[in-house]
Amino acid sequence: NFWTYKKEYKKYKKIILNSINKTLNRGNVFFGNELNKFEHSFAKKYKSKYSVGVRSCTDALYISLKSIGIKQGDEVITAANTAIPTISAIVLAGAKPKLVDVCDDYLIDTAKIKRFITSKTKAIIPVHLYGQSCDMEAINKIAKKYKLKIIEDCAQAQGAKFKNKFVGTFGDLGCFSFYPTKILGAYGDGGLILTNNYKIYLKAKRIRFYGIETKEKNNKFFNKYYSNEDGINSRMDEIQASILNFKLKKVDLFIKKRIKLANQYKKYLSKTNLILPKINRNCQHVYHLFTVRHKKAKKIIIELKNKKIQTKVIYPFPIHKMRSYRKYNFKNMRLKNSEKISKEILSLPLYPEMTTANVKRICKVLKNFLKKNNN
Repeated sequence: NFWTYKKEYKKYKKIILNSINKTLNRGNVFFGNELNKFEHSFAKKYKSKYSVGVRSCTDALYISLKSIGIKQGDEVITAANTAIPTISAIVLAGAKPKLVDVCDDYLIDTAKIKRFITSKTKAIIPVHLYGQSCDMEAINKIAKKYKLKIIEDCAQAQGAKFKNKFVGTFGDLGCFSFYPTKILGAYGDGGLILTNNYKIYLKAKRIRFYGIETKEKNNKFFNKYYSNEDGINSRMDEIQASILNFKLKKVDLFIKKRIKLANQYKKYLSKTNLILPKINRNCQHVYHLFTVRHKKAKKIIIELKNKKIQTKVIYPFPIHKMRSYRKYNFKNMRLKNSEKISKEILSLPLYPEMTTANVKRICKVLKNFLKKNNN
């Protein structure tokens, strides 16, 4: 399998079911002790003042954009090779996405950001793809110079660091995903926002629950069915929060295992002509995905599939090539690296319950194929 939760669930089944049972017996489905505990623990672990648990990372990005005042006609800069939700959140907020090409590390090319800044540009969303941080030092300098907000998309990089500081804490807000395949996965959907700005925190809390005030007790509409501002329904339920509370205690172990497996891949594949993940200076990679490149990627995928080894291409189409976003006139953009990379990448199986034997077998099949096809 490319990924499965079954081995993990089997290992922790008693603890997880016991936690769910306790949660259900308390009588709170939403906004109870489990969510409060998770928000507090997550913020504390990743050195941030405030956190807001939401329904998904897509919602986290949307709510973050609305929390900093993004409106119709504004522009938001991000990477061309990101997931669709990064872009859909920008569009839902009323803004226009501006796409920047990426470097060989799959991360936004910071040297090209400035050329996309206009009087309408209000924010940058750096995407920490595959488990590695963008160059947040360079991005922070640009944001400061042009007075732009930063919303970090950390969906694939929880626990990653840049210059020994956690991703999600460099910008105005950091957005995280707890989709089951992620570094910290729920058994359903979930997302979270980190911020050190109290006003932004309060606004995000309101937006996630129809604009209702649930924090400031001196507000005359506190906990009353009254909308202070336009909001949405983005609740993380207590069951998912209870699962995440348990798994948060294990997340460093999960990351350690991912790094060990990634190092094994690199060891066994080092003498092939596969382009292995590039680890940037000042970065601590957490390997949400182990993504490699090769000109014969499509043939490799077929070969591995024939040997019952699943792979994924994340992502096969850059955003500017998608029909949904043609109205933004991306068709004339030259995003060479994003286009080239999308045709050559594939991600190999990597999740904490995999074994060294699994990695060895995958690498053996890969090496045999490359040898037969002139490496």
